[in-house]
Amino acid sequence: MKFAELLDIVGDEPVFTSSLLRAGDVDPVDIASQLSRWVASGKLLSLRRGVYALAPPYRRREPHAFEVANVLVRPSYVSLESALAFHGLIPEAVFVTTSVTTARPSAYETSLGRFDFRHISSALLWGYAEERIAGDPVRTVLVARPEKALLDLVYLRPGADSAAFLRQLRLDRLESVDAVLLVEYAGRSGKPKLLRAARRVARMVDERSGEWREL
Repeated sequence: MKFAELLDIVGDEPVFTSSLLRAGDVDPVDIASQLSRWVASGKLLSLRRGVYALAPPYRRREPHAFEVANVLVRPSYVSLESALAFHGLIPEAVFVTTSVTTARPSAYETSLGRFDFRHISSALLWGYAEERIAGDPVRTVLVARPEKALLDLVYLRPGADSAAFLRQLRLDRLESVDAVLLVEYAGRSGKPKLLRAARRVARMVDERSGEWREL
C-alpha cells in the first residue's frame, strides 16, 4: 500500500485504527510494517497500539480532543469534568479529556492531548448522546448527557454524594439540568449513593429556580 492510498482510505478522518486497513485480502504483517515506517518517517503519529493520527501536513482537518478520545478506547464516551465543562456546568477549564469505559482504566499522553479513561461496569454504560463538535456541522462525538456526567463523577469519586462536595463543584447553568431525569437515571443505576446525590442536586436546582419539587 502506498501512502496516497492510505490517505484515500482515511479520507477526512484525522484519527483512525489499523483495523480500517485490514479489510479485504491484505497481509496484516505487511500493514503493520508499513504503519511503522510511516510513523518513523513522520507521516503518522502513533497514539497507542493500533491507533494512529495523520501528521499535520497530511490532515484535511484538525481532530477534536473528544473525537480522539472516542477512538483511543472503545467502547467509551466523554464524561465527568470534561462533559460537565462541555455542557457549561462547571466554570473551570479542563485540560485532560476524561472518558468512561468498560475496558480497564488507562491514561495516554499524546501529541494531541492528554486522555484519561475511568472504568465503569457495563450496566452503567448509557446516558450519552451524539453531540456536534464546535464549528463542525457534520462531525459528532459521544458525550455524556449533563445528568449522567454528574452521576458518573459521583460514582467514581469517594464522598461525592455529600452536600459539601456537590456545592464545591460550583455548578453553573443548573437550570439546564433536568432534575426529574437526574433522579430517574440515579434510580436506574440501582446505586443508593447516586440516588442521594441526585436528590441533593435536584434540591439545588429547585433552590436556584426558587421552586420546590418533591422527588
